[in-house]
Amino acid sequence: MERKKTRQIHIGSVAVGGGAPVSVQSMTNTKTADIPSTVSQIHALTDAGCDIVRLAVPDMDAAEALGEIIRSVDVPLVADIHFDYRLALEAIHQGIMALRLNPGNIGGEERVRAVVREAKAAGIPIRIGVNGGSLDKKLLEKYGRVTAEALVESAMEHVHILEALDFYDMKISLKAHDVPLTLAAYRLMSETVEYPLHLGVTEAGTPTTGMIKSAVGIGALLAEGIGDTIRVSLTGDPVVEVRVANEILKSLGMREYGPTMISCPTCGRTSIDLPAIASEVEKKLEDIREPITVAVMGCVVNGPGEAREADVGIAGGKGEGLVFRKGEILRKVPEAELVGELFKEIDALLAERTESA
Repeated sequence: MERKKTRQIHIGSVAVGGGAPVSVQSMTNTKTADIPSTVSQIHALTDAGCDIVRLAVPDMDAAEALGEIIRSVDVPLVADIHFDYRLALEAIHQGIMALRLNPGNIGGEERVRAVVREAKAAGIPIRIGVNGGSLDKKLLEKYGRVTAEALVESAMEHVHILEALDFYDMKISLKAHDVPLTLAAYRLMSETVEYPLHLGVTEAGTPTTGMIKSAVGIGALLAEGIGDTIRVSLTGDPVVEVRVANEILKSLGMREYGPTMISCPTCGRTSIDLPAIASEVEKKLEDIREPITVAVMGCVVNGPGEAREADVGIAGGKGEGLVFRKGEILRKVPEAELVGELFKEIDALLAERTESA
């Protein structure tokens, strides 16, 4: 799919926009001033495939902790700051790689100028983030409710503040919990500016419902060529956000990310406990980082043929099943041994790849 060309910025070593691969972001939910807990969670996020991590900086203790955190990790970090320009200045002083900050919310022109001056000197970008839940009252009065036009107008007010100070190193997010509204806002913004766009459906909910809303909203925009970096916002462990974000990119062919599992729906021909076997395989695949396609099929009649593109797979029959590679049947084994035999083949295949690399 052809992506819209946007201006490129850099957050540490990660390029955003300008044709760079879509990057995955998440945000820690630890207290940033708790350095050990924050560093531990950042490591967990990067292990899961996170490219950029954002940290809440609500006070000076958090801002002053950034330097040690930055020195303890290998991923670009973004400071999330609201209202207090002094926190932005301290974050820059500590070596942060980017700011999430709306310039219209940090006070008068001199405060904005001070932040922009330091950000320019440090070579770090600013993300303007507009949220439907905190839209300015005058825009709500103008439009009567939260609309795509209101979100874009709000973002452009902040954009114009930075542009007036000759600052163009920015990206923009327009988030709402409503998926159609989010889609409309990003489409309109994509037609309005060439700055890179950070995609997300905010306050999406728990993983059960939130990943669906995020996949629909983020996935639809990416399929249209809109978006340069993404965050899936879910209640709970942020590592789950990263896995879902990577699965969205993988489903669109935009990133190789760990295993892909194919499993058929159950039908009247199914004679094994396919849901239990598929769940067991999916769980065991979580520890594998190599791109590999694994099939778990419920029918020995059509299974190997239907999943012939899979690297390796199993197809169940009554009390037994087949193990196959690329549609070629290797052997028949009892049902109780199917998962074990499948992972023997997976281990062998990954070992072969390592030897030939």
